[in-house]
Amino acid sequence: MEEETVALAAVRKRELVESFQSHDKDTGSSEVQIALLSERINYLTEHQKKHAKDHASQRGLVTLVGQRRRLLDYLKRTAPERYKRVIERLGLRK
Repeated sequence: MEEETVALAAVRKRELVESFQSHDKDTGSSEVQIALLSERINYLTEHQKKHAKDHASQRGLVTLVGQRRRLLDYLKRTAPERYKRVIERLGLRK
């Protein structure tokens, strides 16, 4: 059961990287990092709905949201058109 979850997570991660990368070897650009963080944030948000007293996961969620916010701010400052495209594709609020 757990191996299937890990395999699915790896497949999903590969799909996200491929859809947000700017060239073949791009795995660490801001867009890719934001997409991966958003996926983890969505997962932890669902986890928190079921396990409201899991404070360690809640702290991790807040940390991830802050990290994504910093990356988005950086992208907005350096490349506004890429920022708008990422916001739109991920359905994030500005």
